[in-house]
Amino acid sequence: MKMLNLFKNNKQQKGFTLLEVLLVIAMIAILAAIVIIAINPAKQLAESRNAQRRSDVNTILNAVYQYTIDNGGALPTELPAIAVAATEICWTPTTVDATCVADALTNLSVLTDLETYITAIPKDPSCPTACATNGVGYRILKTANNRITVDAPDAELGVAISVTR
Repeated sequence: MKMLNLFKNNKQQKGFTLLEVLLVIAMIAILAAIVIIAINPAKQLAESRNAQRRSDVNTILNAVYQYTIDNGGALPTELPAIAVAATEICWTPTTVDATCVADALTNLSVLTDLETYITAIPKDPSCPTACATNGVGYRILKTANNRITVDAPDAELGVAISVTR
């Protein structure tokens, strides 16, 4: 009889209590919240978009200078003579010069013709919401000394992205 009684008690003690299960779930939730806060996905995404902008700005400027080297030091004629303020670059694959002029955008289609210097002008990751209708979101400026600056005015996290050569 005693042996039968012991067997009954062992069966009743198997498993977890409701309190133990709730404590484990609460600990997992707290750890998950800490990990999400530490990772901060919004900041990570903004930093990745800024990295894309840095790459795009360098790509555009490199294409301009490759064109300049191939043309005996002459910059693309489409660049404003001497700009006081940077102008947004026109998206060239689907637009024509008249559209770029009407929208007061700088047409750099000479860089994309025959895909010699660049296959297409890159677009800012925030486009179309942060761009002009036919723009790419990046701006270009030519100074009196023929120095070219390309910038990304819509950079996030308070970062200024600009390259000058």
